[in-house]
Amino acid sequence: MLEKSFGLFFFLKQPKNQKSDERYIYLRITVDGVSKELSTKRMWNFARWDQAVGRAKGTKEETLKLNAYLDIFRQNVYSAKSSLINDGKEITAEALKNFLTGSGEEKRLLLDIFKKHIEEIKNLIGKEYAYKTFQKYRTTFGHTKSFMKWKYDLEDVEIRKLDYEFVKDFSLWLKTIKNCNHNSTIKYIRTLKCIIIECMRKKWLRDDPFSDFKMCVKETEIIPLNNEELEAIRNKIFSINRLNLVKDIFVFSCYTGLAYVDVSNLKRTQIVNGIDGEKWIMIKRQKTDTPQRVPILPHALEIIAKYDQHPKCLNENTVLPILTNQKMNAYLKEIADICGIDKKLTFHIARHTFATTVTLTNGVLDIPRMLTT
Repeated sequence: MLEKSFGLFFFLKQPKNQKSDERYIYLRITVDGVSKELSTKRMWNFARWDQAVGRAKGTKEETLKLNAYLDIFRQNVYSAKSSLINDGKEITAEALKNFLTGSGEEKRLLLDIFKKHIEEIKNLIGKEYAYKTFQKYRTTFGHTKSFMKWKYDLEDVEIRKLDYEFVKDFSLWLKTIKNCNHNSTIKYIRTLKCIIIECMRKKWLRDDPFSDFKMCVKETEIIPLNNEELEAIRNKIFSINRLNLVKDIFVFSCYTGLAYVDVSNLKRTQIVNGIDGEKWIMIKRQKTDTPQRVPILPHALEIIAKYDQHPKCLNENTVLPILTNQKMNAYLKEIADICGIDKKLTFHIARHTFATTVTLTNGVLDIPRMLTT
């Protein structure tokens, strides 16, 4: 039911036991003859106040700033009114005051909701989610928390206060303060948006505050290693053991087409004899949860044999003693520099090297199909 009368008026209110000329500015909300008062949390000298129009008098900058603030405050009341109407709620002075102050209803805080969602994902690792998904949400949570502290000096924020400006500033912060590239920035924002969508499904939000923000990734060209570059890496013997290990793991990926996470999870039991009498890798790709069969080429077999008795492999029943992705990437950069290769070595490059250079060299024509994910 719509209200019959509606009015807003700003006025000064003197604090108890205070005799100074400063007064608190209040807003009186009147709906159908019933009024509620709401503090604007601002003070003003009563001699510079126009009681008839409910505004500060004068043309000084501080006066203009205060009146602009009161205009925004007034607009927030109309926005609250629209929200109540959209939710099918009755418009009363008390309902508007409660909406604006957040009292009378449960506050939904972004990071609190985010944290609970991460816990749900953590409990479902290996069932509905991969560990990498958990890491992605956890990292995005950390970035969101750091951004809010940096930008607003807040520990958390109500979800209904999120808007286009928030996500635009978050995007800029990721690119400038955290030095993320465009696609990584979009990945984090998309992850945050998943939390927003969850809030909308639970009817905590009516609309997506990020709907006007464009989240298009840029196509990146991945140039595989040619045969000479791959051989330069494979044949290089480093004086540092950790570099030899990382080189072997990278070369193994080049000759199998497996992503880092699949090499990391590769168990000895997943090496099987095929009907052709040769060794094959039989796995499910973690990223797509699809079965994958890969013939093990001679250079990959050599690497498997090299680490057959490695303590870490024996203890964990793994094929290779994998390091963390962060360490791998750091050492791969070192390897590229030493080998004189002007390309950023990654496991994406390794997979594409397998799909092109390795399969062509070995006469394997049907394997590139496995990389279309």
